[in-house]
Amino acid sequence: MPNYTIELDRCARILQEFATSADDSIDDEPRRKYMHMLQEVANRTRKVVEIDLDDVYAHGEDEELVHAIETNTNTYLELFAQAVDNLMPEPTVQLENEDIFDVLQSHRQQQQELAQTQSAEEQGGAPPTSEPSATAKLPPSLRRRFEVRIVPRAKGKALGIRDVGADHIGSLVSITGIVTRVTDVKPLVTVATYTCDKCGQELYQEVLGRTFMPVSTCPGPNCGNNNKNVRLHMQTRGSKFEKYQELRIQENAEQVPMGQVPRSLVVHLRGELTRSCLAGDFVTIDGIFLPTPFTGYRAIRAGLVADVYLEAQRIEKLKKNYSEQQSTPQLMEQINAAANDRDVYEKLARSIAPEIYGHEDVKKALLLQLCGGVGSHVDGEVQIRGDVHICLMGDPGVAKSQLLKHISKVAPRCVYTTGKGSSGVGLTAAVLRDPFTGELVLEGGALVLADRGICCIDEFDKMEEADRTAIHEVMEQQTVSIAKAGITTTLNARTAVLAAANPAYSRYNPHRSPAENIDLPAALLSRFDLMFVILDKPNPDSDLNLARHVLFVHQNLTHPQNEAATFEPKFIREYVAQARRHSPVIPADLSDHIVSAYTSMRQEELNPDSESRDFTYTTPRTLLSILRLAQSLARLRFASEVTQYDVDEAIRLMISSKASLYDVGERRRTVDPISAIYSIIRDYAAAKNALQVKLNDVLQMVIAKGFSQSQLNACVEEYDRLNVWQANRDRSRVTFVA
Repeated sequence: MPNYTIELDRCARILQEFATSADDSIDDEPRRKYMHMLQEVANRTRKVVEIDLDDVYAHGEDEELVHAIETNTNTYLELFAQAVDNLMPEPTVQLENEDIFDVLQSHRQQQQELAQTQSAEEQGGAPPTSEPSATAKLPPSLRRRFEVRIVPRAKGKALGIRDVGADHIGSLVSITGIVTRVTDVKPLVTVATYTCDKCGQELYQEVLGRTFMPVSTCPGPNCGNNNKNVRLHMQTRGSKFEKYQELRIQENAEQVPMGQVPRSLVVHLRGELTRSCLAGDFVTIDGIFLPTPFTGYRAIRAGLVADVYLEAQRIEKLKKNYSEQQSTPQLMEQINAAANDRDVYEKLARSIAPEIYGHEDVKKALLLQLCGGVGSHVDGEVQIRGDVHICLMGDPGVAKSQLLKHISKVAPRCVYTTGKGSSGVGLTAAVLRDPFTGELVLEGGALVLADRGICCIDEFDKMEEADRTAIHEVMEQQTVSIAKAGITTTLNARTAVLAAANPAYSRYNPHRSPAENIDLPAALLSRFDLMFVILDKPNPDSDLNLARHVLFVHQNLTHPQNEAATFEPKFIREYVAQARRHSPVIPADLSDHIVSAYTSMRQEELNPDSESRDFTYTTPRTLLSILRLAQSLARLRFASEVTQYDVDEAIRLMISSKASLYDVGERRRTVDPISAIYSIIRDYAAAKNALQVKLNDVLQMVIAKGFSQSQLNACVEEYDRLNVWQANRDRSRVTFVA
């Protein structure tokens, strides 16, 4: 059995003597880390004192002390708190006006000094022969303005929930999982204060659990234990409360063994740790694994069985939100260098699921969904969403689900679900009874958990129609309205929806109209900013390249390195976090260009030869989609204004998705894009009766036909090599050879 007096001296010595290296200090002198923390606590600029076990080991202590702290953490928490009390320095700055805590402390000290003086006078100046009762003593925790936490060593490995067993009771463990439920923050009494109505003595009771039995007798000399007329009144103002919150974490999907369901664990948060995470966050929690014995009737039924919980000491988010990203100077240099690259849009798009072959436009659309547009409020009331919704509909085996899985890993906040395994309540919110309070509470579904993130819904076509209508409000108003069991409220669901579905007949049937193949209501389709129909068409060249790509990935477990350089998912996450800090605006000189492009798309549907007559797709929401995509493109360049190139690229993606929807692009795919672009330039020169053509004059015509600027550049190079025309040095003008 350890001697805790000696252990207290060792704890105090660590706090007093441990110093950081000279590299982390000022004036090349080692700085005493914990004494500096205590000075900040005394100056009331810090509330938490974290004891790092790596520092305990580096101080020269043996492994035995570190092991003792890890296996008996609660005891050493109190020892370190006592050591902090003994070593607390005087404030070095002028403190602000006294608060109620200071007034009560001063009053209590005066009362105790007065009681000791009176006791000495009654005994003729002799020292008191008996110690005051435990309830009359001023508890040390009532005087503390700080919290002490113990952080495990860095080399420790995080465990799964099912890996923590009975041998870890009372020990410091690290557990990883996903937060599934978070309660409200409520006050929890830690020291209850009572006042005797007969003698006026103030009594204190330390509360160590969530329940306690109030003190009923006064230990004062004039108030006997058998005096039934004495009443104690609990003083709420004089008691000490701390913030308390409970959350439930569930083990990750990859930690669940085959054929079993995920396990969960209750975590208790106190003080400054509350409100540190939300439902849906992937976290690693360091805490003390403790039992919670049953009380009352439940204890009779349970016998020796006890519940367990984790008393949190530190919470670390594995995937931080965009606003919480903290980039290093080296990473910021790489991000700024990439932003100055003219091909950053192409490179970032190729970095989206590089192990999947093809789908260039789809990957560009997914990249724009990660960035998102700029949300706004009109007159402070009408909300215009900035999130981009995308639907991928295609034949089986075209890697739709793999694209969704990759986005769920890149996005810092993402929820992945399937249509058949999701109900309307599971997507929006459910009314449950709180097991702790017995009250009816709301528990958010997938769309609420993905707030400020992306919700990936696979097998979207397999959902019941009644369940699918639940997301209509979320996709446009970005809220979830609830009126159930006497609870009427509105929850935020500011999420971007990424859906994947199969056509009505499992494979796209070209002999049926697009409306029959898609088999989704028009009210839902109009809410998607982009909708791609990915068809699996036999093509010897593409099939050969696809087969080689798939074999290389399976043999080497990586994408081919001979392709253009790609970025890691962590870099993409950091880059997008920096891009989302910009809020580009649309200048007035682009208004006519955007309006004419939208009206031409609407007029095209009136053309009797247009295949879009069978299914109206262009709506006023399409105009907002173009604006969102253009703003997302401007964000990728860290720009403050949208340019015409951003608008043209957004229109090209809209036309590309629309062309794939109506199967218009099939005829174009049989024609070489370079030859088609040459025909556009030749016809333009013939109409102008000129041998010289500026490429900026034909760029919009090329994009309107569904081609990209890179294909235009390739056409210029190809026919310049064939000496059909001659291009100038900066490739801005071509002159036909007579």
